[in-house]
Amino acid sequence: MPPFSSDPCPFRRRRKDARPAELLEAALALFVEKGFAATRSEEVARAAGVSKGTLYLYFPSKEELLKAVIQHFMGTEIETGIQEAAAADGPVAEVMETLLVNWWTRIYEGPASGVFKLMITEVRNFPDIGEFWVERVVAPGHAIVSGLIRRGIDRGEFEVDDVDSAVHSILMPLILECVHKHSFMACGIGKEIEIDPIAFMHAHLKLVFRGMAARPPAPAPAGGRKAGQAA
Repeated sequence: MPPFSSDPCPFRRRRKDARPAELLEAALALFVEKGFAATRSEEVARAAGVSKGTLYLYFPSKEELLKAVIQHFMGTEIETGIQEAAAADGPVAEVMETLLVNWWTRIYEGPASGVFKLMITEVRNFPDIGEFWVERVVAPGHAIVSGLIRRGIDRGEFEVDDVDSAVHSILMPLILECVHKHSFMACGIGKEIEIDPIAFMHAHLKLVFRGMAARPPAPAPAGGRKAGQAA
């Protein structure tokens, strides 16, 4: 027999606690499918099984709802990435491959992957949302990857002239995979050229790390002379 509870409506209270997440999930699905501007607040409320008034109790405007979607689905992953990167140790290329593939797999296989397509299609019409995206996702995500690259440079494992370009080289194809999932793949187009996204991530990162790997010093010329030394 379950223990006695003084709460007369525990199910209703649990349901209330779950509503923000349910609203965010409904909002993301509709925003990705229809677009942010084309989605009405009442559609989000209906999809989540609540009234429009209840939606506004949690999120006073549709813009605030989108910001909450970004924070819920991407901001939490960024925070997890910061913690994982700080705790990880070992050869930097191996650490980065493990962290990035695990991190990106969680995003790609979950609803968060739709946020990238949403931002790319909507940011021009809603620049304040774009600034929020850069502040909460782009800048800290860039800092995680650039920090790991600089760790590799400091340890003599990487040779990188332009760290920012290296970060973009690593992340841009992974972002494109998420956009592709919610555009061409969502329409069933291009199935004949589909690739396994996880295998692609591993292959892509290995290729980039091979290009960044520090080269061993050139061997000294025969006879012990240094390069350029006169005979």
